[in-house]
Amino acid sequence: MFFASDNGLGASDRIMAAIAAANDGSACLAYGRDDGTARVERLLSDLFEREVGVFMVTTGTAANGLALSTLTPPWGIVLCHDESHVMEDECCGPEFFTGGAKLVGIRGPGAKITPEALEATIASLGRRVPHNAPIHALSLTQSTELGLVYSVAEVTALSAIAKANGAGVHMDGARFANAVAALGCSPAEITWKAGVDVLSFGTTKNGALACEAIVYFDPARGAEMVRRRMRAGHLLSKHRFLAAQMEAFLADDHWLDLARHANAMAARLAEGLATVPGVRLPIQPQANGLFPIMPDAMVEALKAEGAVFYPWSDKGLADADKARKGETMMRLVTSFATRGQDVERFVAVARGAASAASAA
Repeated sequence: MFFASDNGLGASDRIMAAIAAANDGSACLAYGRDDGTARVERLLSDLFEREVGVFMVTTGTAANGLALSTLTPPWGIVLCHDESHVMEDECCGPEFFTGGAKLVGIRGPGAKITPEALEATIASLGRRVPHNAPIHALSLTQSTELGLVYSVAEVTALSAIAKANGAGVHMDGARFANAVAALGCSPAEITWKAGVDVLSFGTTKNGALACEAIVYFDPARGAEMVRRRMRAGHLLSKHRFLAAQMEAFLADDHWLDLARHANAMAARLAEGLATVPGVRLPIQPQANGLFPIMPDAMVEALKAEGAVFYPWSDKGLADADKARKGETMMRLVTSFATRGQDVERFVAVARGAASAASAA
């Protein structure tokens, strides 16, 4: 019953087979000059319905930080949600890669930024030259840290506000596949057609071994990434192993099949927990993460049966929805490899704990 993260359950068989095939001993030019990388660049251009600039790296932290470094100078501001990964989980990586740009967090329910909150934050920031830092970028997390998905209309509205204020738009798509699967839209519709300039296209959380792509919807905007990536130490000499992962990920919509399974397992888990007395679901999952509020005794019973999951902050909830005394909000994340029997067992153990509490 592993629900700690979608990073923890290995890689898909197809992707592992592709990595093995790339290791067949044949000679291959290094540093991204291999045929596989060229094929991936064409595949991503086809996927996004336009020519794109593609730069593959091994981690989402590198993808986010490097992408933002091309949108803002060291003296700029990056707007993001105050619970976003770039703000809370990357150990000042964006500040490091940008050379010191300031992250300004914006609060919003479900870890989503609203147009009203974005406009209010922009209005609150000083414009005195040279004393105040200028806004250069907006970073959106898709899907969010609380399992919600920005709609096409929401991304379009937020991008329009950012661009009206001279800011570029970055999308942290560590779970981009889960969002696209949930929305049922095309990748183009939720990115450049909605105003996104650069996407961190994640694969690692969705069945790859270690591969993320920085995707520029105007290749000229990412021209300097050729050297930025090398300078940062994130250009692999054996780049073909990244390309092999991405090519297998994209082939035959494998990436969407993996994400649909993860999303379906989350929906099934939420449906089951909704019937368990004492469990509250203040946020209905839209992707592959859910955040139930559970009695502490139930949490301990689940852990005793081998369930692995984490407590989570409820600061993004309305006050009426927050955890009460004797309760904790937990994070449960499903993946491409989550098994239905583990979902059913988790719900059964939770129900048993609820029955034991009522009988006590």
